[in-house]
Amino acid sequence: MSKQKRNYTAVFKRNAVKLSEEKGNVAKAARELGIGTQLIHRWKKEQEEFKHNSFPGHGKAKLTDEGREIARLNKELRDAKMEAEILKKAIGIFSMSDSTNLGS
Repeated sequence: MSKQKRNYTAVFKRNAVKLSEEKGNVAKAARELGIGTQLIHRWKKEQEEFKHNSFPGHGKAKLTDEGREIARLNKELRDAKMEAEILKKAIGIFSMSDSTNLGS
């Protein structure tokens, strides 16, 4: 039989890391929770690296605060470029209609 993959919530992961720190022993915490020590080590490393941005879940990228700011600015830039393109097209349409109205 194959093992079924278990999904853990972000809260569970944070609590597991906290428990391992309180116990001072990852192996004891892992035994209590019924999970492998490698999982807690991985979660601990991720929490140290990404702080409050760790464990985003559902395939979302883990971002540092700087990475999140860069993503926000990139989206803002994309939106501004799209807005500029729309305005250029609108100006072209209005200038064409103005020239046809002036010629009549």
